[in-house]
Amino acid sequence: MTMSLRRQVLKTLGFVASAVAGTMLVAGAAQAQSNGVLRVSAIPDESPTELQRKFKPLGDYLAKATGLKVEFTPVTDYAASVEGLVNRKIDMVWFGGFTFVQANVRSKGQVTPLVQREEDEKFRSVFITTVPGITKLEDLKGKTLAFGSESSTSGHLMPRSFLLQAKVNPDTDLKRIAFSGAHDATVAAVAGGKVDAGALNISVWEKLVETKKVDPKQVRVFYTTPGYFDYNWTVRSDMDPALKKKITDAFLALDGSTAEGKQILELQRATRFVPTKTANYGAIEAAARNAGLLK
Repeated sequence: MTMSLRRQVLKTLGFVASAVAGTMLVAGAAQAQSNGVLRVSAIPDESPTELQRKFKPLGDYLAKATGLKVEFTPVTDYAASVEGLVNRKIDMVWFGGFTFVQANVRSKGQVTPLVQREEDEKFRSVFITTVPGITKLEDLKGKTLAFGSESSTSGHLMPRSFLLQAKVNPDTDLKRIAFSGAHDATVAAVAGGKVDAGALNISVWEKLVETKKVDPKQVRVFYTTPGYFDYNWTVRSDMDPALKKKITDAFLALDGSTAEGKQILELQRATRFVPTKTANYGAIEAAARNAGLLK
């Protein structure tokens, strides 16, 4: 075989390999549609039963909008939600801002945030306590504090960031920090006297107060953070564009004036859903890197 012929054969083989790889990629992207199932999950920031309850009407609505069977798959921890999406075991995930950043970094930019609640454009965290002498962040020095999950935006990353801004280093200035694993568990730890204070998602706090699962006279908010971008619904970037559009359009069409829309929006603690983009989470990525939480 001549040198020029060998080069031509190698070039052809390379083209064929690329074409096969491309076909496999497209096949993977179309998997959700081809088997008729859209696999959905969410970070476990509340109990599994509560997450299932909140998702059921939304899942039924998305099934009608996409023509697919929608299955909710609970995960054991925040990291599992990231790995599930990146490794194609899940098609769409309800992420917190930090878990979205982790998924984006882990996948080298191969995930796409579709929508967020209007409330997520200026989300906030609250610090709570039962201790009379704690009235500001600086009072936490020498005390015990519960965060939620280590990967939680509103239950750890942003509260930690605001503590550092107040010249309070959680790792050296506090007597002890603990990770409860979920926002409602943080409230239980504070109410039960296991820790002096806790930090959590303001939405969960307000829901617990409204449903009388916590007594705000016993457990009180002593600090509310400034606003920041938080939760969103994210898919892999290689999802079929037509399916992405159907999902996005379905979220944007939710209307609180209809019975179905009102139920779904109330369960999601949302006024409405709005489009979002990766750039919205740049400040969270910076905060995570500054706190040494993003590897």
